[in-house]
This record gives sequence, C-alpha cells and structure tokens, in this order.
Amino acid sequence: MKSITVQSLTEKFQLEVLAGADRMDRLITRAQTHRPGLEFVGYFNFFPMERVQVLGRKEINYLLTLSIEERKLHIGNIVKYHPPCFIVTSGQQEIPYLTLFCNQEGIPLLRTTETTTEFIAKLNSYLVKTLAPEMSIHGVCVNVSGIGILLRGKSGIGKSETAHTLIRKGHRFVADDIVVLKKLGPTTLLGTHNEISREFLALRSIGLINVVRQYGRTAFQDETRIVLDIELSPWQGDSLNNELETVPQFTEYLGIQIPHIEVQLQPGRDVAGLIEAAANNWYLKQLGYSAAEDFMSRIENEMKS
Repeated sequence: MKSITVQSLTEKFQLEVLAGADRMDRLITRAQTHRPGLEFVGYFNFFPMERVQVLGRKEINYLLTLSIEERKLHIGNIVKYHPPCFIVTSGQQEIPYLTLFCNQEGIPLLRTTETTTEFIAKLNSYLVKTLAPEMSIHGVCVNVSGIGILLRGKSGIGKSETAHTLIRKGHRFVADDIVVLKKLGPTTLLGTHNEISREFLALRSIGLINVVRQYGRTAFQDETRIVLDIELSPWQGDSLNNELETVPQFTEYLGIQIPHIEVQLQPGRDVAGLIEAAANNWYLKQLGYSAAEDFMSRIENEMKS
C-alpha cells in the first residue's frame, strides 16, 4: 500500500505545526480526508480513523460551545483513535485544548490559513494522485487535441519521432521512454512522467531535446487522462485490416480497459496524421457518431430507394 508521511504533507502545503512535531513520520495511506461531526457527539461506528482529520470553523465553533469537561471528553474520544494528523483551517486560534491532547497522544496538529472548502479540495486531489496505484511502461504519452494517447511499440519503431511531429503540429507532449500510469478511479487512467525525464524527448541521431525550451510552455503538460492505446508496428501487407470498422480491441492497465489501435508503418505513411484521425474519431464516438454506421445507413437507404 502506498503512503506518504505527515512531514511530506506539511512541506507540500506549507502547514504550521502546532503539536506532535516529534511524530511527523506518521503515515497517511488514505486518499480522502474526513471532517469529524457525528464523532463529536459520540457516534464512532463508521469513523474513518485512518484518514486525515480536517477541522473547519463549524467543528471548532461547536467545540467552543461546550463546557470544558464536555470538550475534554469529546476531543479525547477522537484523539484516542490516533488518526494520522489533525489539520485546522482558516487560521483559527482558539484551539489550546487540541494542542494539549495532540501533544499528549503524539499526533501532529497542523494549521493552514486557507478556507476549509478550498483546502479540502486541494488536499483530496493531491492525495488521490499521490496514493493512486501506479505502474510504469515503456512508451510515449501525448495529448492530441485534448485526448490523452499512449504510444507503444518496439524500441526504434518511431514513437518519439511521431511525438515530435505531433508537438510541431500544436499538440502536447507528456512523457517519453518511461510513462507512469496512475489509476484514479474505476475507469480513469492518468498518464504522466517519472519527474527525472520531465520535458525531455529523446530523438535518435539528435539526442535529448527539452520540449519546453524548444517549443514553449504550451507544448508540454504534466499529465493527461489516457483514453487511447496506439501501438506502432512494422508494415505487414497481408494482415492489415481494411474493413469499414475493425472489431474493438482493448488493452488493460491496472484493471482499466483502454481502447487499442494498431497502426502499421511504412515509408510515406503520415503516422502523426493517422493518430490525429484516431483521436478525432474516438471523440466523435463519445458524442454518439460512428462514420461506419453512417456509411452503412446510406447504403441501406440507397438500396431501398
């Protein structure tokens, strides 16, 4: 199971440490945060104690309405479950009772000046991506007209050169050689780089180029949702499928089925143009349009007339 430390989270969001500074090595393993509400009135049947606990104005103001003894009881009941950490939002100051309990139990108490809604949205997004199941594959990742595409094929087949052509046509580069795939949900696969190779594209006979330095910031993006898996392969004239519409094929990554297309190569073929066509065709299908079905419908209408 993937995890990050409270220390890493603190540095990422520049949080203020109020208590538990000696326990910043505690691990966070869950992607969603939790705002304790029912727990303050003693209901713990479904308390997600493994999540980061966020205390906004609503929670703090409720605690301030309680007597000192009641406050000690309710805070003590939550703290004893030892969640990874507590984060107080909106820079709230009247929380000495939280500081006391967190120091006693060795639980980091952190604070941000951001509002509760804004901070939770940022934190959840960060945790989902950071803790997502992932794998690395050999290939190239590009974004063509807003559509994330994974280019695969044997070494030397021309993946990087094809990506370079797409970049020059105004599309965006994401990763070369090593593509990191992250599962963000049951049907959502994210493609990104491994940080070391960020912005770099390797071209045979030329060497490494920095895409951003050569073509500008708009030629690169950090990540993209993968919706097409395109495999570049050598030309085989006797096996190329020339039907109006091929039977749908899929490749599975981290349990997610991604539509798969094979593009065979030979001198003179506009591979980048074919990839653009594949991306546009996929988009039209999402809108409910199939060129093959439209064509067959015209033939049927012609035969009836």
